[in-house]
Amino acid sequence: MAAPDTVSVVIPAMNEAGAIASVVSGLRAAATWHEILVIDDGSTDDTGARAADAGARVIRHPYNKGNGAAVKTGIRAATGQYLLIIDADGQHQPADAVRLVSKLGEYDLVVGARTTATQATLTRRLGNGVLNGLASYLTQHRIPDLTSGFRAARLDGLREFITLLPNGFSTPTTTTLCFLRAGYNVTFEPVEARARVGVSKIRLTRDGPKFVLIMLRVMTIFSPLRVFLPVAAVSFLLGAGYAAWTVITRSDVTDSSVLLIVLAVLIVLVGLVSEQVSALRSDGRR
Repeated sequence: MAAPDTVSVVIPAMNEAGAIASVVSGLRAAATWHEILVIDDGSTDDTGARAADAGARVIRHPYNKGNGAAVKTGIRAATGQYLLIIDADGQHQPADAVRLVSKLGEYDLVVGARTTATQATLTRRLGNGVLNGLASYLTQHRIPDLTSGFRAARLDGLREFITLLPNGFSTPTTTTLCFLRAGYNVTFEPVEARARVGVSKIRLTRDGPKFVLIMLRVMTIFSPLRVFLPVAAVSFLLGAGYAAWTVITRSDVTDSSVLLIVLAVLIVLVGLVSEQVSALRSDGRR
């Protein structure tokens, strides 16, 4: 069990002047943390000043780089043994932060999994459900909330994967997949999310495809065959099925059928090579 005084709290914030002071004050009232870092990601309002007045140490980006870039700045600057990442919009409760931290030690990553009822809109819930299902398949581990930014982890574990973290809004996706596929202990702790202060900066139509691409990118690094084999299987079944149909109806096998089957074999071979590269990478990291 990790004590709060070993935990650095990182709060990425951009134009969150309406909520940041209450978030920092609530955290300070809930426990004695090692430090509270607010990463002001190029805000055009007084987010940084209000955070500093509330008792946080503020690190300011000279321009907006993205939520992920702010998290990476916090990871580099933190001096605690563990790291807690919490949103600046006021939707997460300080008591839940203490509860997440209490799981550290036994677990390397603890994710605050929002209940379905507390996620913003029906469209957002459906989109998250699709992402959760795809991520669960790729990792072979049930993931109830892939995109929650509310999480606690060992600081050295986060630093291990910092070069893989994107600058945008898919840092939670990447850290969850990286920890799971690297074999670390990961758990999901149910939390009740409140309505956020202000307007969300995430757009499903714009950011949803990015989350999917991030998942595929991470999985091709850690477990390539989980991506390559289904694609090869589809290509082979199409080729074999079309060949069977043309044999029955035309008594011959078309070039298209042969190409699809050959493509399936090539995809499998590329997947096997990628799997070996992934294994060598993992051995080198250890």
